[in-house]
Amino acid sequence: MAGIVIGVDSSTQSTKALAVDTATGEVLGEGRAAHTVSGSGGARESDPRQWWQALQDAIAGTGCAGRAEAVAIGGQQHGLVALDADGVPVHPALLWNDTRSADRAAALVEELGRDAWARRTGSVPNASFTVTKWAWLRERGLTGRVAAVRLPHEYLTERLTGRPAAERSDASGTGWWGEHGWDTGILDLVGLDPELLPPLAGPGTAAGETVGPFGGLRPGIPVALGAGDNAAAALGLGLGGGTGAAYGQPALSLGTSGTVYAVTRGRPADPTGTVAGFAAAHGDWLPLACTLNCTLAVDRFATLLGRDRQAVEAGGEAVVLPFLDGERTPALPHAAGLVHGLRHDTTPGQLLQAAYDGAAYALLAALDLVLAAGDEAAGDAPLLLIGGGARGRAWQDTVRRLSGRAVQLPAAGELVALGAAAQAAGLLTGEHPAEVARRWGTAAGPVLDPVEKDEAAAARIAAVLAAGAPLLGAGPAV
Repeated sequence: MAGIVIGVDSSTQSTKALAVDTATGEVLGEGRAAHTVSGSGGARESDPRQWWQALQDAIAGTGCAGRAEAVAIGGQQHGLVALDADGVPVHPALLWNDTRSADRAAALVEELGRDAWARRTGSVPNASFTVTKWAWLRERGLTGRVAAVRLPHEYLTERLTGRPAAERSDASGTGWWGEHGWDTGILDLVGLDPELLPPLAGPGTAAGETVGPFGGLRPGIPVALGAGDNAAAALGLGLGGGTGAAYGQPALSLGTSGTVYAVTRGRPADPTGTVAGFAAAHGDWLPLACTLNCTLAVDRFATLLGRDRQAVEAGGEAVVLPFLDGERTPALPHAAGLVHGLRHDTTPGQLLQAAYDGAAYALLAALDLVLAAGDEAAGDAPLLLIGGGARGRAWQDTVRRLSGRAVQLPAAGELVALGAAAQAAGLLTGEHPAEVARRWGTAAGPVLDPVEKDEAAAARIAAVLAAGAPLLGAGPAV
């Protein structure tokens, strides 16, 4: 079935939109618009109305909006959008990397216990999770005028359709969603009326139809439910259900945050909190580990050292833990960056390589845990390396050296937007979105052979993490 669909990625820094041919997967047009993130210390906020304007600008920028037959939005997870009775934001949205709710997260985990959280929601919440952000706002008396609570992509989808709707992948990152719906006991625990939440819709259904010519879209075209960004990227890679399903193949995404995940048949429930037990967008599961400090943190070290980001050098024994925004994996929300092991002969290039190593280590250390949490064997499939950092040779070499695995570099870019486009196409063709993406060949790309795993570097980083834990865990509550 020939036609055009538009997939959108509303991320932390910007909105990207792709117009895609449903038959071939060819990208026919691209649009982009930037967002502003404000805050200092642990605060990270954005005005959701910026996202709405950026969405329209990005869709218009594809040049194909008037011919699109369906649309879907993938969006940054965990963010809390609080609206008044008129649908106007009560205050800026708290983003996924806002760590001010770290103390509330610890208190909530202590109150229910790690096992109960993992059993009921699939995850042990930390400061990223929406439930902790709501608890933080409520503790400060900032929820009195709130008439609706939405996640970022839910807010945007509702503005397109005029109808509220939630779906399982993003809902699973809130901390108040269980396998079969909202967990009313947890909602009671944090004082959140379930009437403030959107109704849950089943996988593969439409959220509604466009109610206006937003960004040049025609009114009345179907809008898919959308997905959290990682679940949308998994669809964009063709991972998961449908004919020829790819289970257990891991993906490592290098962006503002770092993530490692795989689509699994088993429901994850990790009481340690290292692995988040997310749901995949259209059935199945998406166990995932996430770090707050990835490409931006390494780029900051490059700037401090006055070097190009690719100008790394081998050798040296310095260890860099680039936890510049606190950290989620390992769970060190109040941490700052740490440099250990400097010598007179340590070069700037070696120190920059150590920053790459420190950023990649936590993700790769969590890889086996991710697969085990979803009850999938590791297998010998290449590690899919995606995100902005995946194009950089220094990142590629670091991941190969610290993992000892073959690495595949999908040629397709903007996988979140591509996954959303596949979801929109599935509404038109009746296919599972992952089947659509496999038909488009989105994961195709060169495979880099494995190299011997650098056990010595991994051991150094592990030792510094263990020895520095008291220092890294210290810091004022924010």
